Amino acid sequence: MSDAKKIVPGQRWVSDTEPELGLGIVLKSEYGRAELFFPAANEHRQYAMESAPLRRVRFREGDHIQTHDGEDFVVTGVEQDAGLLMYRTEGREVTEAELSDLISFSKPEDRLMGGQVDDLRTFDLRVEALHWQADMRKSPVRGFVGGRVDLIPHQMVIANEVATRLAPRVLLADEVGLGKTIEACLILHRLHLTGRAERVLILVPEPLIHQWFVELLRRFNLLFSIFDEPRCASIEANDPEANPFLDSQLVLCGIEFLTGDVDRAAQVLEAGWELLIVDEAHHLEWGPEAASDSYELVEALAEQCAGLLLLTATPQQLGRSGHFARLRLLDPERYADLDEFLEEAEHYEEVADAVDRLQRGEAMNEGDTRLFASKSMRIQKQSKALATGDDGARSALISELVDEFGTGRVMFRNTRADMTGFPVREATLTAVDIGEDVFEGKVKWLAGLLNDLGKEKVLLICRTREMAEGILEALLREVNVNGALFHEELTLLQRDRNAAYFSESEGARILICSEIGSEGRNFQFAHHLVLFDLPDDPEVLEQRIGRLDRIGQTATIRIHVPYVAGTESEVLATWYHEGLGAFEKSLHGAALIVREVGEDVAALREVFDEKKLVALVKKTKACHERVSVKLKRGHDRLLQLNSSRPAVAREMLRRIRIADEDHDFEEFMLRLIDHFGMDVEDLEERAYFLQRGNLITDALPALPDEGLSVTFDRARALSREDMGFMTWDHPMVRGAIDTLLGAEWGNTAFGVWEAGEAKDTILMEVYVVAECVAPAALHADRFLPATPMRIVVDHGGGDRSGDEELVEAKLFQGEWGPVLNKPAVKQKLIPRMLRAVTKLAGERLKGIVADASKLMEKQLQDEIERLVDLKEINDHVGSEEIAALEAQKAALAKTIAGARVRLDAVRMIWKVRG
Repeated sequence: MSDAKKIVPGQRWVSDTEPELGLGIVLKSEYGRAELFFPAANEHRQYAMESAPLRRVRFREGDHIQTHDGEDFVVTGVEQDAGLLMYRTEGREVTEAELSDLISFSKPEDRLMGGQVDDLRTFDLRVEALHWQADMRKSPVRGFVGGRVDLIPHQMVIANEVATRLAPRVLLADEVGLGKTIEACLILHRLHLTGRAERVLILVPEPLIHQWFVELLRRFNLLFSIFDEPRCASIEANDPEANPFLDSQLVLCGIEFLTGDVDRAAQVLEAGWELLIVDEAHHLEWGPEAASDSYELVEALAEQCAGLLLLTATPQQLGRSGHFARLRLLDPERYADLDEFLEEAEHYEEVADAVDRLQRGEAMNEGDTRLFASKSMRIQKQSKALATGDDGARSALISELVDEFGTGRVMFRNTRADMTGFPVREATLTAVDIGEDVFEGKVKWLAGLLNDLGKEKVLLICRTREMAEGILEALLREVNVNGALFHEELTLLQRDRNAAYFSESEGARILICSEIGSEGRNFQFAHHLVLFDLPDDPEVLEQRIGRLDRIGQTATIRIHVPYVAGTESEVLATWYHEGLGAFEKSLHGAALIVREVGEDVAALREVFDEKKLVALVKKTKACHERVSVKLKRGHDRLLQLNSSRPAVAREMLRRIRIADEDHDFEEFMLRLIDHFGMDVEDLEERAYFLQRGNLITDALPALPDEGLSVTFDRARALSREDMGFMTWDHPMVRGAIDTLLGAEWGNTAFGVWEAGEAKDTILMEVYVVAECVAPAALHADRFLPATPMRIVVDHGGGDRSGDEELVEAKLFQGEWGPVLNKPAVKQKLIPRMLRAVTKLAGERLKGIVADASKLMEKQLQDEIERLVDLKEINDHVGSEEIAALEAQKAALAKTIAGARVRLDAVRMIWKVRG
């Protein structure tokens, strides 16, 4: 930024790396930093003055300018006062503050007139980059391609459904091990890359902070800032008046840190966020009379955020009122009354029955028609189509039923029962010979188990820190074994180190955890789980087993349960195993079962009675079967239909695989990297080693000094975490394309075309970009991304864009001076050809705008009509959501209609007789 020292408030500047933002205006300049506002895009940016990719907007005599009011003027003179420019025109004086925010200030024609011509290869590379950028930005799988994740259908379906909503507010409640964190990160990644979630706050239990940090960085290249008291204090030490949470856009924080400090909680509320993610949301306790501090904090944040993702594998761990409490955070208007919520849940089975009939090829019966079609115009329409023989309406009718009368607007839940490929769980219950001491007897049994298992890894979970420490201490007296601890009194770093030590092949053989080890962590490399004691809640038991039973587990999971005969431990072990089957199968409807038999279990734990235990097992089995049937036929059935949509999954995975296997993209990126001066070394098929080499710019995302190994192959990226996964979404890819297109490289060129006996002539090949400047929240790219158009005119201004011979022509670098230095070419020919290009571009823009407007109108109007229909019979939809969509449609219509064309690259071609 050559004018950095002269920057003053009120000046107009343009970003070389983000020209689509339009003209920016300087708000303030101090301490080596400048703050700019880009009105057309409604975006604020802060820049370090010495390295900012900014260019001063400075028009010259003869240039055309436009004001906010749409008036056009020709500059006749320029004056400067106190760093601000004043343009004299034939009509009046125009201050730079009056300049239209939509003016394009990228002028390759100026370079061409000045004889600044790049080589043909760089021009072609720029053109490729324009097309790739347009394809990437409008792709429906943008943000989903770049995750270093397996392509698992149910995760992609949920991510796609949620990320396409105007205000994504959902509960992700897949069973333990099915990938809720991946789903949340996929949603976050797409929203962030498309500009709809710039400021993101993730709240997690303190033990999971580093795990989330690593997953976000390793899998999605998202660098979050971890906020704790030392970080906040450090920021305030430099600026006592600062709100620390405004220092970073992407913030990861322990929820306990905020609930334990009133001032920090107030600051995080004041900071403003676009997306809030809360993991292990079942810890948010609520009741009609009172709520926990964590619940109240999340509730206050949720009122401010457009987007809210709550994650829990056990949504009913705190009972049906606890489940209602989480739904209430997502949509307080819809879920305002607990009793109404409980009453509504009783009718889910009727919806599921109707769906089942349709899936069997039957029609809806009269009862279905009375209940559903009479309340929904869309269902009436599909029902009539089906009745007249249009069997294609069947799937649409099923979708409408699930959407309008089901539960899927705010909750997604997939279960193992609906999927395949999970490992077998085998439980071994052992009555321990305790001798004189129960604890010592269990430890001796554990030592024997470790000897029997040889070198296999063992995860042990118990209730408390004191017990975990005591187990390790007593175990080391019995056997020589490498062991490690994982409990709440260790620092985050110590816990992470111990977990990593456990994962190493020569590391700890046994990791002994307090209850905090039962949430969030992934230990699927181990296959043995010891339940030294048993939790009171079946949902917590499932959380414990879920540390091993996860997607990707390849071996049978062995669950070892020691108990003492004739005690409460035998009651719990027998009840869980024989009554609930909870050790070997994932348990559904635990809260409903506990409500019915919980008092019997508690009584037996107080006073053991073998006959009553047998009766309890029998009663529990009957209850379990009854609850399972009810859930399968109603609530769970509807959730499964909404959460797993095979057709949508197939299409998404098809698009992602096409992107994964695109060798043209790989070759383009290698040429682009080479252009910037990086050294590229082949490692193996589709894998390379990148080094800084002789970089020609510092604007690229930094490479490590030691270099970086990368691969374009998903399977290799999943097995080699030391390699970067190069996709459309990778920051190096996006950064390299933005850097090239934001600078002048390749925006001018001169080529010679030897064309047989043809008459000598001059052609101008121009790439103009149709673009609309809009706030990122509108995500206008999905309808009208920056779209390159190729226009070719001859020296008479005739349109030669359709000349197939030119497309196939081989150009070579020639001497441009004899052509471009002629006064007649500079003063008359080139201006006339540019005017012809501008006219043709304007005509083509009309078609592009019409197509984009039509696409936008159809997509948003369909969604508005769907929501209006839904609202008639389903309170899941509020008037605010419909109004917001209508406002978005109106804003997009205005934005797309105001699209402009920007000349990006021009190549003069001298066609000569060969």
